[in-house]
Amino acid sequence: MMTMMMVDLSQSPLSSSPKSPSNIINDDEEERLEVVNLSGLALQSLPNPSLNLTNICKLDLSNNHIKKIPESLTARLLNLIALDIHSNQIKALPNSIGCLSKLKILNVSGNFLVSLPKTIQNCRSLEELNANFNELVRLPDSIGLELTNLRKLCVNSNKLITLPTSITYLTSLRVRDARLNCLMVLPEDLENLINLEILNVSQNFQHLTALPSSIGLLMNLLELDISYNKITVLPESIGCMRRLRKLSAEGNPLVSPPVEVVEQSLQAVREYLSQKMNGRLVNTAAKKTSWGFRKLVKYGTFNGRARAWSREEREGLIMPEYRPIDILASTRFPAMCSPRRIFSPRTYFSR
Repeated sequence: MMTMMMVDLSQSPLSSSPKSPSNIINDDEEERLEVVNLSGLALQSLPNPSLNLTNICKLDLSNNHIKKIPESLTARLLNLIALDIHSNQIKALPNSIGCLSKLKILNVSGNFLVSLPKTIQNCRSLEELNANFNELVRLPDSIGLELTNLRKLCVNSNKLITLPTSITYLTSLRVRDARLNCLMVLPEDLENLINLEILNVSQNFQHLTALPSSIGLLMNLLELDISYNKITVLPESIGCMRRLRKLSAEGNPLVSPPVEVVEQSLQAVREYLSQKMNGRLVNTAAKKTSWGFRKLVKYGTFNGRARAWSREEREGLIMPEYRPIDILASTRFPAMCSPRRIFSPRTYFSR
C-alpha cells in the first residue's frame, strides 16, 4: 500500500544544499510522495523531477515568481486532486490541464491570466475554481457544459464584460462571485442554478444596469449582493424569494423599490415587489397641479374678445358657459395662442 508523504518546503530557502527541491524530489522515498508544497520559495521555474508525478495528489506552487507551467508537467499529474498556483506571474494555463480528470480544487488567483483554456471543461471532477485577481476578459463559452460538479466559481476582480450562457448549466453551483468586473448583463435562465446559495455581482459600477427577471426563480438563494451598480429597478420576481436572508443593494440609483423601502428591511422589499407584481401597489406620489385649458377658457383667453364678468363669475361662484377651443388646432389664429397673449395682463383678470 502506498504511504502518504508530505514534503513542505514553504519555510525553507531555495539552495543547492541536499535539501533543495530537486534533490528532495529525487529522494529514495519518491514512490511514497503524494503531497508537495513548494510555496513561497521565490521559484522562477519548476524543477525537473525524475519521480513518478502520477503519485502526487496535491501540489502547491503558490507565492513564487513562476511565469509558465510546462505542458509536460500537467499532462503527467494524472492523480492530482488539488493544484494551487496563486500569486505567481502566469499569463496562460497549459492546454494539458484538461488531462487532470481527477482535479477537484484549482486556485489560479493573483496571476496575469487573460483567458482560461477551453480544455478546462475536461476537468469534470472540478468542484472549486478560484480565478480572482487576474485580467480575464472572458470565460470559455462551453465552461458550464461539462463541469457539472462545480460548486464554487470565483472570478472577482477581473475585466469580464459578460458571463457565458453555458454557466446556467452549472446545476451543482452553490457560490458565484463575480464582483469587481465590468459586467453589463447577466445570463438569462438563471433558474437552472437550482442549488445556488450565494450570488455576488456587486461593484460592476456603471456597467450593470439591470437584472434578469429569472433571478427571482433562484429558490435556494440565501445571499444576493448587487451593491454599487447602476440598477434602477429590481425584478418583481425577487418578491418570491422566500429563502433569501440577505440582500445588499446600496449604491444603486433605485427607483423601484424606492431607496427608503430598501433601507427598511428585506421583508419590506419583498412586500413592495409582491404588491407590484399583483397590481396592488398604491401610488402615493402627489399629483402635480398645472394650468389647464378650462381655467384659460373660463377667463376668456381664447374667445377672441373680452366681455364683462359679474362679481360672482370672477370669484368662481358661477361656472359660465365654456367656449370651444378648437382654435388651438387652427393655423388661422397664431397670434391667439402666443405666450405673450396668453399671459398678458388684461382688465378681466382683476376686479
